[in-house]
Amino acid sequence: MDFDPFNQERKFREIWEAVRIERSIPYTLFTFGDSELPYYLVTGDNQPGTLVKLARGEVKISRPKIITPYSAHPEFENFFHSDLEEEFIQFLMARTAAFSNLKLTNQIGSEEIVSDQVEEVVERLNHKLDKEEEDRIAILSAPPGLSNVAILKYTAERVVESASGNIRELREKGFLPE
Repeated sequence: MDFDPFNQERKFREIWEAVRIERSIPYTLFTFGDSELPYYLVTGDNQPGTLVKLARGEVKISRPKIITPYSAHPEFENFFHSDLEEEFIQFLMARTAAFSNLKLTNQIGSEEIVSDQVEEVVERLNHKLDKEEEDRIAILSAPPGLSNVAILKYTAERVVESASGNIRELREKGFLPE
């Protein structure tokens, strides 16, 4: 494990920038209750002749009904399968409070191998979702081995983008001081 903070930050940034949110959604998370974030995940590198995998999944974000010292930390289910991914989340959690009290559960379906390149699969999915007028499903892409980071990046984007609206709603309902 590398304890040099500059190397850790550089490594974090390289990994973070290697994954992409190809199509996001225009909605924020619910302040009260659970939110679902469905997505398509395209994994592969951009070299001709390499395998590209496509999977559909969903992240469910739950907020605790009562906040206790035991629910004050985020809980991740089905996100991390390696030490690198676990190290990655620790780095992120040390820099933001937006995930406090959340339970995040990732459910991903089986992967389908497609022969196209990543950009072609993304383009085809975008066309399909546009044709269906579907605006609640995101498209993510990642190099091999970084699929969970792409899912985390998408989830983090939605949590952070929703935070100000959620705080405003909590104030309006009298749960936080003005």
